[in-house]
Amino acid sequence: MTARYSRITGTGSYLPPRRVSNDDLVTELAERGVETSDDWIVERTGIRARHFAAPDVPASDLAVPAAQAALAAAGRTPDDIDLIIVATSTPDMVFPSTAAIVQHKLGIAGCPVFDVQAVCSGFVYALTVADAMIARGAASRALVIGAEVFSRILDFSDRTTCVLFGDGAGAVVLEASDTPGILATDLHADGKHVGILCVPGNVSGGQVLGDPLLKMDGQSVFKLAVSVLDKAARAVLTKAGKSEADIDWLIPHQANIRIMQSTARKLHLPLEKVVVTVHDHGNTSAASIPLALDHGVRSGQVKRGQTLLLEGVGGGFTWGAVLLVL
Repeated sequence: MTARYSRITGTGSYLPPRRVSNDDLVTELAERGVETSDDWIVERTGIRARHFAAPDVPASDLAVPAAQAALAAAGRTPDDIDLIIVATSTPDMVFPSTAAIVQHKLGIAGCPVFDVQAVCSGFVYALTVADAMIARGAASRALVIGAEVFSRILDFSDRTTCVLFGDGAGAVVLEASDTPGILATDLHADGKHVGILCVPGNVSGGQVLGDPLLKMDGQSVFKLAVSVLDKAARAVLTKAGKSEADIDWLIPHQANIRIMQSTARKLHLPLEKVVVTVHDHGNTSAASIPLALDHGVRSGQVKRGQTLLLEGVGGGFTWGAVLLVL
């Protein structure tokens, strides 16, 4: 039997129109009695701005234009798609899945659709699942999307978290191929770290139980992220029979510039080989990697035939990496 692989054939992204600079956010927070500054935010995170969706705009409304852009880049139409996976922690509804809503908004029906919830690692998880389904012949052309409206779950009285996150969506078209595109994947989780990054609330009987806003122990997340990202990166390189020198671009989850710099140093990669969008987008959770990938492709940085290392870490605690040839 001929081996079956998958390759990314198109990328796309979408950011809501409202851009909120650090100065804008500092002014808004001051009105709430919360003190911070542009210098404080930039020094600790590298973030200078983020985008916030309007209150009536759900994740699916960000996902659809990102998907349409990826389809156009791949030379495909929605009717060509036979699998949709949406990675999100901020779905439109409790159910059905945001993927089902995206499917309907794209005007197609019949193919399997579902959401993946792995927080900031969600896109890496979703891409791994789509690759496995294509390799087994369960799909031939998949839309893999990361879409988030994290502004809905931020505590704007907590300056250590509310300055970090933004909204957006990124997407790829992943197609069956005779030659390897995705070379290796590596996924992990450890539930004992649930408490260091979570939204500890739920809905019961029409009421919110617990706290529906994001909570994070920043120092614990930082230490764990740096350690596990390095291990996941080395794992996919080993699985693919590659070395650090084979990496053309590192496209990490855009959480914090210091985590990204530390990861690059451990892999002996110059910062010039890291695609960085955190300064303009903030942390967009599951959307951050596909947003950065699309930015890299459309800016001309990332080119066909290059080897890319994607990696993410998020609440759960989840982490993982994908090594691929574009």
